[in-house]
Amino acid sequence: MDSESCVIPVVKSPTDYQAFRISPHDTNRLAIVFDPQSANMSLTLCVEIFDVGGKTPPNRHQLAVEMFFVLKGEGLAKCDGKAVVIRAGDSVLVPPTGTHEIHNTGSERLYALCIMVPNEDFAELIRSGTPVELDEADMAVLRRLPAPILC
Repeated sequence: MDSESCVIPVVKSPTDYQAFRISPHDTNRLAIVFDPQSANMSLTLCVEIFDVGGKTPPNRHQLAVEMFFVLKGEGLAKCDGKAVVIRAGDSVLVPPTGTHEIHNTGSERLYALCIMVPNEDFAELIRSGTPVELDEADMAVLRRLPAPILC
């Protein structure tokens, strides 16, 4: 392999993530993992954190596909009038123009990876909000855990 063609990957840890609440009264926060600034491509990857009872407002995207992967918690995903229960390990793929929302229906916070391709100004919308801190409960979900020892 030619060492001159090697690309250095961008590596971040949860302490590097910037988190925002888009609107002051929102019940969800978004921690940006990668966006066009850091990835040098049109995508946004964030961890969306929903407070108990929290939800996204109904929204849609003209061009972007949005995918959610539930890390922890449980909720309800709605798209174009259809609803499905979601739990840790579940994935939801929302096609362009699908009006969708996510609700936390559980008794603890709901955490979901959220990926949008192309970015469609999503990262800019997130960054236009109010910066917030990730607390210890958030970091416990996001930080790397030691790999289990297999015998």
